[in-house]
Amino acid sequence: MTDVDLAFDEQEYIPAIAQDADTGDVLMLAYVTEEALERTRETGEAHYYSRSRDELWHKGATSGHTQAVEEVRVDCDGDALLYVVDQTGGACHTGYESCFHRTIDGETVGERVFDPDDVY
Repeated sequence: MTDVDLAFDEQEYIPAIAQDADTGDVLMLAYVTEEALERTRETGEAHYYSRSRDELWHKGATSGHTQAVEEVRVDCDGDALLYVVDQTGGACHTGYESCFHRTIDGETVGERVFDPDDVY
């Protein structure tokens, strides 16, 4: 499947960070399985594994806010992935461009780019 060894955890997940290819902004963190990674590589669009729904998840299948994956990188330990993506619409299901739109003090620092009530 890959030319590098990947260190999936005991549940067969590995974290994947999505980073905007143009800005370098971190958009989100999700988890992938071998199947999700394989689908990502086959289609060129981000696929993840929803732990809460216990199912494979094509990013944007419901919202239309897809991630075209330009490159997949592996960290030095093989236990995390970086998806360098071209994001269409917002990455966060709450309507923000990035899931990292708040500071630890609760200040909103990100931009809301869509209303989730209109999408979901």
